[in-house]
Amino acid sequence: MINQKYLTFLRNALCARLDLELKGLTTGFPALGGSVPDNTELTRFIQENKLSIPETVTLLLALIPHISPGFISGVIGEYLPKGGEFPEFGGTKGKNHRGILPTGETALYILAGNDATLRSQYLHFFSADHLFAKKEVLQLEEVPHGEPVISGKLIMQPEFVELFTSGKITRPRLSSDFPAQFIETGLDWKDLILNEKTSKQIAEIETWLKHNDTLLDNWNMKDRIKPGFRVLFSGPSGTGKTLTATLLGKYTGRDVFRIDLSLVVSKYIGETEKNLSKLFDRAQSQNWILFFDEADAIFGKRTNVRDAHDKYANQEVSYLLQRIESHPGLVILATNLKSNIDTAFTRRFNTIIEFETPTATERLVLWKNNLPKKIKLEKGIDLDEIARKYEVNGANIVNIIHYACLQTLARKSKTIAYRDLLAGLQKEYVKEGKMVNLG
Repeated sequence: MINQKYLTFLRNALCARLDLELKGLTTGFPALGGSVPDNTELTRFIQENKLSIPETVTLLLALIPHISPGFISGVIGEYLPKGGEFPEFGGTKGKNHRGILPTGETALYILAGNDATLRSQYLHFFSADHLFAKKEVLQLEEVPHGEPVISGKLIMQPEFVELFTSGKITRPRLSSDFPAQFIETGLDWKDLILNEKTSKQIAEIETWLKHNDTLLDNWNMKDRIKPGFRVLFSGPSGTGKTLTATLLGKYTGRDVFRIDLSLVVSKYIGETEKNLSKLFDRAQSQNWILFFDEADAIFGKRTNVRDAHDKYANQEVSYLLQRIESHPGLVILATNLKSNIDTAFTRRFNTIIEFETPTATERLVLWKNNLPKKIKLEKGIDLDEIARKYEVNGANIVNIIHYACLQTLARKSKTIAYRDLLAGLQKEYVKEGKMVNLG
C-alpha cells in the first residue's frame, strides 16, 4: 500500500509549480512530511537510496498512473477548468489509459519550470549512470525519430510497480517476452553426489558468489577484474548440472532462471536480441543466476554462412556472447558434450566443470539416498551389487525408484520388489537406446 503522505506530497509539488507559472504565486516546493512510522517498500527504497526531493518527485510521477489514473488530470483541471493546450507540461495519452501519462517533459516542468539551467541539471535523472537506470527502476520510452527524447513517456518497470503497490515482486513467468523459467529444488548439497574434483570446482563458484562484491568494492579490484563469472558445465544428462545450478542459488539467496537456447533460437527467431536484452537487464538488477541449457544449440562449432538465416544466427551468437561477457553476475552454460562447443567460445569461460557418470561407489550412495526411508526392500536385494552392475546416472536412478514405488503402491504392498527395480532399469536402458541383459 502507498502511504497517503506521498499522494499529498506529489499534489503539493504539482500545485507549487502551477501556482508559480500560471498565477505568479510563490508557495515554495514542498517537503516530504509525515511523522507516522512507514515501513512500506516505497519508503524503504527512498531511504536506502537516499533520494533527493526532486528524485522522489520523479519516482512518484512514474508510479502515480498505476495508483490514481485521474490524479494528474484532476490537478490540471483545477488550474485550467476550460481545458486548452498546455505544451510546457508535457504528458500524453495511452491506448487504454484515459488520464494523463507523465513524460520526461512533465518531470522537468514540475521540477524546474522554464528555467533552462535547472532543466539541464535534472536531465541527469534519465541518464544511463543514474540510480534509476542502474537499478532498472524507470526509463523514458523511445520516441519516433526526430522528436525530443525527453518527450518519451515516463515508464516504471513492472516489478517496481508491483513492489511499491503490493510489497512484493512476483517472479516473471516463461513467455514470448521472457524466454526463461525459474527453477528451484528442495534438495540439499548432501543429495548431490559428485567426485572430489567436481565438488571443489563448484565450491569455487560458491566462493565467488559470496565474496565477489567485497573483492571488487572493498579491495578496489574493479579496474583489474572483468565483471561476472562465466562457467561451462559439461557432462551427460542426469549427472547433476541443473541441480548444481539450483543449489548455488538456494544457498546464496539468488533466484535461478533456466534459458533453453534451442527454444530461444527456434521459437523466438527475430526477437532473440530484444528478449535476451530484457533478460540480462532484469538479471542484473535482481541479482539472478542465469542457467543456459543446451548451450551447443547456439555455441556449437560454426559452419560457413549459406543464407540469410545463418547470417542472422551468427549475429545472435555475437550479441549473446557480448552480453554474457559484460554481465556482472553468474552465467552458467550447460552442454552434454564439451567437444560440441566452439573453442573460440570455451576460452571465454572462467572455468569448465566436467560432470562425469557416477562411479559404482557414487551410484550406491545415490540408490540409498533416493529410496523411500519408510518402505522396505524385498529380501535378497543387494544394492551394492546393483550399483556395481548397472551403469546409470542419478536421474536414471530417481526414475527407476519412481517406477518401482508406483508398482509397489499398485500392488498394495509395502515392500519394493526386485522385479520392479529390474523393470525400471530396463525402461531406462531402452530410453537411451542401450541393450543389456538384466538377468
